[in-house]
Amino acid sequence: MPIIVSPSLLSANFLDLKTDIESLNKIDDLWLHLDIMDGHFVPNLTFGEPVLNQIKTVCKHKLDAHFMVTDPDFFAENFKNVGLHNFTFHWEAVTHHDRLIDKLKSMYASVGISLNPSTPVSVIPKYLLGKIDLILLMSVNPGFGGQKFIPEVIDKVIELDRLRHENNFKFQIQVDGGINDQNAGYLIQAGANNLVAGSYIFSEPNKDYLSRVNKIR
Repeated sequence: MPIIVSPSLLSANFLDLKTDIESLNKIDDLWLHLDIMDGHFVPNLTFGEPVLNQIKTVCKHKLDAHFMVTDPDFFAENFKNVGLHNFTFHWEAVTHHDRLIDKLKSMYASVGISLNPSTPVSVIPKYLLGKIDLILLMSVNPGFGGQKFIPEVIDKVIELDRLRHENNFKFQIQVDGGINDQNAGYLIQAGANNLVAGSYIFSEPNKDYLSRVNKIR
């Protein structure tokens, strides 16, 4: 299985998004990571449907949306026509997880659950792990780009990978927050196969994003 790298658009040049996205279109095995924030679940606002409707016209990769919102059920309805491949919601924001997963699966090809750094893997019951397509482990506290990686998340990756193999689950393990060429290898060795990177990729001074993606892999 290839290592998917999902560049986070939160760190791209918002005045020249089209150029950044077209540069990424030339790289294989990418998703494009979209951080959707509501100013409530996290103290920040990002972009909504009008921006995503424009992004989908130029992006050739799968759109991977991470909803840091207090009401993902509301966003599920509103974003179902913007071309998303993956819809990830936060475990901490939801009461009836299985019901939301079933609803999302009727709308999106891939459905993910995200856990904050302090939320243990054990909160997710095994029967839901068998239904889900992706688990996103936050390796920073969500809300802002450019934060420092929390190394303890590696233990959570190992735990999730063990559960995946013991039960023959098919979900991807995605990690987001402070990913760079210094920690990516440890995460891949631990079992992660989908890495979100923003600042590290988009800070490449010559916009040689392929070199940064290759270093992560």
